[in-house]
Amino acid sequence: MNTEHPGPTLAVVGGGVIGLTCALAAADAGHRVRVHDAGVTDRAAWVAAGMLGSLGEGHPGEDELLVCSARSVRRWPDLVARLGDPAVMAATESLFVAETSADAEYLANLAGFVWSRAPRSHEDLRPVDLAEIRRREPGLSSRLHSGYVAAGEGAVDNRRLLSRLRDAVAGAGAQFVDERVTDLADIDADQVLVAAGLGTRALLPDVDLHAAKGEILRLRRTRWSVAPPSRVIRARMRGRQVYLVPRDDGVVVGATQYEPLDEGEAVPEVGGVADLLADATDLMPGLRTYELVEAGAGLRPCTADGLPDIRRIDDRVVVAAGHGRNGILLAPYTADIVLRLLTGSDVVGPELSTTTTPGGGTW
Repeated sequence: MNTEHPGPTLAVVGGGVIGLTCALAAADAGHRVRVHDAGVTDRAAWVAAGMLGSLGEGHPGEDELLVCSARSVRRWPDLVARLGDPAVMAATESLFVAETSADAEYLANLAGFVWSRAPRSHEDLRPVDLAEIRRREPGLSSRLHSGYVAAGEGAVDNRRLLSRLRDAVAGAGAQFVDERVTDLADIDADQVLVAAGLGTRALLPDVDLHAAKGEILRLRRTRWSVAPPSRVIRARMRGRQVYLVPRDDGVVVGATQYEPLDEGEAVPEVGGVADLLADATDLMPGLRTYELVEAGAGLRPCTADGLPDIRRIDDRVVVAAGHGRNGILLAPYTADIVLRLLTGSDVVGPELSTTTTPGGGTW
């Protein structure tokens, strides 16, 4: 454990986005941090699109998740500033589009739910017609019906984010240990944070998690291709969801999510890849000239109620797991709660309660 600082020692088990963001917040707050990572907990983040949008997560029945997501989105600019690399942000706006009138009605219901649960100004979230959609993103299909612009709901480059987080954590004085932890009793630290994704179950059997499989495609632009979109495109296409997230060299396409038949190696399925390609090229026909350079899959750690499990297990151990599809989105919010659990200030309960949400910011 690093002895340069006199603060309490913290061992973080898991080197994915959640573990690294919490490690950075703790190191900045004066903890002596050691990250235990065998290189397996960041797989889901490695194949993610990195979207930061509360509207896309605003499904009826997920009221609490919507509020937490909205609060976390507002904290992302501070985290990006702490990382010192504006290029971590891949987009700063989302465009939601519908292909049919039925799809448009679905989006309207979604927007109405968001406005009622997490009030937004109509400048932040407003309807647009086909003409404005085409003006903003000329490469999209001319057969779209309508949509919404969500200002401030962008995306990060997930792989650049992981790299910058590791650099920042190391720069804050933390140590990295390349090992798989099998018993928390073997860890020498004042406190332990378990943020090991699905691997959390082996260390804390009482933490109830299940896997959801997600698939993404990475398409690379050629010199003959149209430019990628300049913002996140989240589309409802004949009842199916598809999104396009810009990258420097092309786009990330997603997303599928379903229960895997087993939890072995996450491998993309032909049907999921075929559906993503069909919907993406219908949405943006110019993608047909792009190169398919990667089809990836990851297993997302999920809870039964859809809320991440962030709580103190005992006097020494804290858990932060079960973020599902929202691990990157909720990272700064999670770090704030974890830091308060570690320091004993404004301690929250086992769920992300809207009445006990910490205020202020870590960075």
